Amino acid sequence: MGKIYTALGLMSGTSMDGVDASFIRSDNGKNYIPPAINQYFEYDQDLYQKLTNLRDKITNLKDLDTYSDEIKSTEKEITLFHAKIANVMIEENPEWELDIIGFHGQTIFHNANEKISIQLGNGKLLSQLTRKTVVYDFRQNDIKNGGQGAPLTPIFHQLITKQEYEAQWPVLVLNIGGISNVTSTKKSIQNFEPELSISKSESKVFAGDIGPGNCLIDEWIRKNSKYKYDKDGLIAKSGKVNKLIFNQAIDNFLYKDDDKPRSLDIKDFDISFVRGLSLEDGAATLTHLTARLIEEGLIHFMLKNYTPTLDALSKAICLVCGGGRKNKYLIDILKDNLNIKEMILIDEHNIDGDFIESQAFGYLAIRSYLGLPISFPNTTGCKKPSTGGVVIKNY
Repeated sequence: MGKIYTALGLMSGTSMDGVDASFIRSDNGKNYIPPAINQYFEYDQDLYQKLTNLRDKITNLKDLDTYSDEIKSTEKEITLFHAKIANVMIEENPEWELDIIGFHGQTIFHNANEKISIQLGNGKLLSQLTRKTVVYDFRQNDIKNGGQGAPLTPIFHQLITKQEYEAQWPVLVLNIGGISNVTSTKKSIQNFEPELSISKSESKVFAGDIGPGNCLIDEWIRKNSKYKYDKDGLIAKSGKVNKLIFNQAIDNFLYKDDDKPRSLDIKDFDISFVRGLSLEDGAATLTHLTARLIEEGLIHFMLKNYTPTLDALSKAICLVCGGGRKNKYLIDILKDNLNIKEMILIDEHNIDGDFIESQAFGYLAIRSYLGLPISFPNTTGCKKPSTGGVVIKNY
């Protein structure tokens, strides 16, 4: 075991409701050394409203120029919030001698086809305010190398599941955030090396975005009620699916059959087609649509990466993480409709599913600091293994 690095990963997802913060340790960016320390910090209502309003305004590249002053102002506010919570974490956990902060920032625009991904967050200012080395802007190098810029968490998914499921195959990690993505490892090797996973066929890691996650449901609930999301899926469960609208939406949204990795953004989906439905019926229709698109995405993923039949899916163990795992109604629909061996919440393996991504970006920060790759041809479609974030020390 080499040098032990300690990182603080900071992650704010598409829900825009706050920041997940996690201390993690890794030996030279190779292995994850549990336990982790996790804490959630909620945005106040004013900042939440600023972020959601800003994201709603930005639909194309021109909007980035139109709202540039608002973007800069909000970025500073976001960075100050992250600095405050980082210093709280550092002060409350003095036994964790922090080396690096992994600063994901807040995504407000992502379009892989146009080779642009914007995360609000000033790494230079965060480094100054925390007096720590900061790694940020994780997606740009992957995009420059021909990748989609996402998903970036697959090597961490592979890492945290490798020991318990070393002898089993295939194992899927389904992350249902704003967008749903999946990671799978073909076989494994005794001495795991993430950076070898693109050259050793017996240890390849495959990943990709497969469809919407919480984005459609959350937007509908946010715009048509006082709530931010559908807790446990109870609103959707009380409604009825509008079958005509559902069938038309399926035709528009279904996965197009191609071999290229794709990276999705919540702006790739909209809820205009359910306008006019009641809160409950709209939620029901969107939840069933989301489940169907996840199902079709998983099937396409397995057919592409494993076998021309669906045998691999029926033999697979699927570990579910991300905020969408808490939507019990959505998970029940997936379990009922998918021909899969086992679908379980990742929390059942003593891994807190709320903090997978914040831990991941702590781990990716360590790897970026050490110049190790964080994305691969089979995960983002980049031309070669690519290291990630910008490393800054400003104090």
